[in-house]
Amino acid sequence: MKPVLRRPSPLFQFKSIRSSIAAAFSCLILVSVGITSFISYRLSADAVEKNSQAYLSEVMKQVGANIQSYFTNMENISTLALTNKDIKYFISNTVFISEADRRVYEKRISDMFQSILYTRKDIASIMVFGYNGKFVSDRRSTGLNPNAKPEEQLWYKQAKQEGGKPVVSSSHVQHVIQNEYRWVVSLSRELKSTDGIAGEGIFLVDLNLSVISEISSQVNLGKRGYVFIVDNGGNIVYHPQQQLIYSNLKSELIDEVMHANSFVAYDGDESRIYSVHDTKFGWKIVGVAYTDELVTNKHTIQSSFLLLAVFGLAITLLLSFVLSHRFSKPIKNLQDKMKQVEKGNFDIRAEIEQENEIGQLGRTFNLMVGHTKELMSEIIRNEETKRKSELKVLQAQINPHFLYNTLDSIIWMAEGKKHEEVVLMTSALAKLFRASINKSDELVHIVIEIEHIRSYLLIQKMRYKEKLDYRIDVSQDIMACKTIKILLQPFIENAIYHGIKNKPGCGLITIAGREKDGKIVFTIEDNGLGMTPDRLRHILVPKTGTESGNGVGIANVHERIQLYFGTSYGVSFESEPEKGTRVTLTIPKIE
Repeated sequence: MKPVLRRPSPLFQFKSIRSSIAAAFSCLILVSVGITSFISYRLSADAVEKNSQAYLSEVMKQVGANIQSYFTNMENISTLALTNKDIKYFISNTVFISEADRRVYEKRISDMFQSILYTRKDIASIMVFGYNGKFVSDRRSTGLNPNAKPEEQLWYKQAKQEGGKPVVSSSHVQHVIQNEYRWVVSLSRELKSTDGIAGEGIFLVDLNLSVISEISSQVNLGKRGYVFIVDNGGNIVYHPQQQLIYSNLKSELIDEVMHANSFVAYDGDESRIYSVHDTKFGWKIVGVAYTDELVTNKHTIQSSFLLLAVFGLAITLLLSFVLSHRFSKPIKNLQDKMKQVEKGNFDIRAEIEQENEIGQLGRTFNLMVGHTKELMSEIIRNEETKRKSELKVLQAQINPHFLYNTLDSIIWMAEGKKHEEVVLMTSALAKLFRASINKSDELVHIVIEIEHIRSYLLIQKMRYKEKLDYRIDVSQDIMACKTIKILLQPFIENAIYHGIKNKPGCGLITIAGREKDGKIVFTIEDNGLGMTPDRLRHILVPKTGTESGNGVGIANVHERIQLYFGTSYGVSFESEPEKGTRVTLTIPKIE
């Protein structure tokens, strides 16, 4: 069973072309506006995001510069300590002349430190630790914490290791002073002797962490954006949620921060921009901003483009209906003309008002109606010609001369008591006329046509005896196909009467049939007298009346084939005098 082919459903299922054009225009413009709006929004959002990244980078540079200024001041204070004679004398001498002398130096140094702290509220403490065991700070009445040895502190070890270079520590709780526990960031530095080779002590300046917190918290990076700081070892120096970091309830992308200047992190549908700025003292200032907060006018842009799309759609709907009405009016007029043609009025013609495709369609319609009218007249003429041709075929088969000769042969065989021959010829004659007078179909199976010529050749063979022989070689593959009635007999009759009858000796007629290139090809070949070139050129020219000796005319068969199947089919001849004739008939393969 062959599968049923279904036509694809049209995109716009409307009954009128006007509605289809309007819908197509609307959808096209809606899609265009939608795509344009989306692209515009993405470009705007990307531009805002890039500007935000640049802004974030500049802000981090400014934060780094502010923090750097604090450490520059602390470094200047350490330089002051390096050049102060009292400090150098205090930490370079192991024994003082008197206790009063020691107190005088301590007071001078402490007063100097206090004056610095008085002008700098961001500094938590200033201390000097001599390798000779001496200690002095900005606090006169406060001593060192006995449980926290200075030489065991990390800032002490790093300063001693660097040999005179300033060292900035990470944030930590400073507890070397008794009863004080402050979150600070320390700048420590080794104090050198006069020759600049031997170390004499460690100078320490503690900066309140609240200063860094205040600088960082003043940066506006949206409602959820923030700034945090890491040292060169990847340790958190400052974070607005430092307690959560220390308790492992929150984490940061430290590895990415240590190896990139800027990157975007994604968490589900959210994205965060990280901007990293390196400082001279080894810290990294990191700004974190949420993308959706940077694109603050995202919803405004979306609403604007959506409103524009709706407004554009409304305008285009109105214009599309007006234009579709104008475009479809000529088609509607043409449709009315077609309905009149459908009712049988082939004298109608469409009016050509435009020189565009619709005008061309109108001209084509007029040509089509004219051709249709001519084709109908031609069909009527062809049908009349077919009927006449069929009548000629029928008359040829009931040829009185052929019937007389056949009956005369039957009488002659009956008188000679040749009963079997009489039965055989009479049966063949009956089959011949049964096929001739059958008018049920214009086309018959090839097997019936072959049986027809077999009966005809049997009768002629019995009449001409040793004068005639024949061979039929038709492929069984084409026996079920169809052909017009009485196709081959006229050519066989022509071969007998004009090619073999007057030929000395026995004549042979060969009938073959094969399928070739989707067509059916019959060949009828005889070894008779043949034809001259002049006779061959005029063989297919229609004759008036019945041709002598060949029943129905050869040209009549050629005309019948082309009437039924088209001009690409028909009859062709090859002949040579005294050698024979070959006839080729080509018809379509009709299952």
